[in-house]
Amino acid sequence: MPRYVLRRLGFLLLTLLLTSSIIFAITQVLPGDVARVILGREAGEAALNSLREELGLNDPLPVQYLRWLGNFVQGDWGESFSTRTEVRPLVQQRLGNSLMLAAVTLGIAVPVGIALGVIAGLNENTWVDSVVNVSALSVVGLPEFVTGILLIEIFAFRLGFFPANSSIRPGTNFVEALPMLILPALTASLVLLGYISRMTRVGVIGEISKPYVRTARLKGLSRWSVTYRHVLRNALMPTITVIAISFGWLISGLIVVENVYNYPGLGRLMLFAIDRRDLPLLQAVAMLAVLAFAFANLAADLFYAYLNPKIRLQ
Repeated sequence: MPRYVLRRLGFLLLTLLLTSSIIFAITQVLPGDVARVILGREAGEAALNSLREELGLNDPLPVQYLRWLGNFVQGDWGESFSTRTEVRPLVQQRLGNSLMLAAVTLGIAVPVGIALGVIAGLNENTWVDSVVNVSALSVVGLPEFVTGILLIEIFAFRLGFFPANSSIRPGTNFVEALPMLILPALTASLVLLGYISRMTRVGVIGEISKPYVRTARLKGLSRWSVTYRHVLRNALMPTITVIAISFGWLISGLIVVENVYNYPGLGRLMLFAIDRRDLPLLQAVAMLAVLAFAFANLAADLFYAYLNPKIRLQ
């Protein structure tokens, strides 16, 4: 097991190194002039050149990349071009917000999605299976802004259960923010439910037809015991992948959901950085998004190894 973990950590570091170079390259080819964006259209060429020199934009690209990567690893994420403040505190604050929303979303979507998938898989080709599949695919097909508007109309305006606006203040803790997290989390959960339930259903159907399941049933074990103790252990393997990928999406990809509810997460911050061509801010947010995907996949790999001893022996 230690060798397996070390090997996965090595792949993780290599992935982060490659993606950091890709992120840096992409930010360099974005249209527009950073100095022009900061100083405005009326700035003279001398002022523009002076600012480019101050920001290090005239240095060779390899030098800029190594300087940026070295500073990022040491915790110096630079200064925002647009707000003229340190990038790290702002990004960390938004990351905390995104983690809170991700936690609530996964807390809703994972157990409900797995339960629906198990129910559908155990009742393959029955009306129960059809209802679960049709319902899951229906909510997945709805655009997130449509789902969000419907939930706001029902649960905020008509029933008054939750606030329609999720604009939490900096420093708000999880308990205080929870009422404002429910509707955005429900909106994101409806997107994930279809994927999680479908993958779980396929896994359950594939496992219940195997000989070891029939043997367990013939030995007198109940259907619930066989499903919970044996089938789920193997059936959840593809579902874990979906959950891992979904975690990365929840950290930085909820741009539509965050805009609908005015939620201050990493997705909106990335959009702000792109709009202002704020390279230090954009690079920091993108790197955090990559880190979220990378560590989520590492966690999935370790969970695979826990569920299947054959994997950790490879």
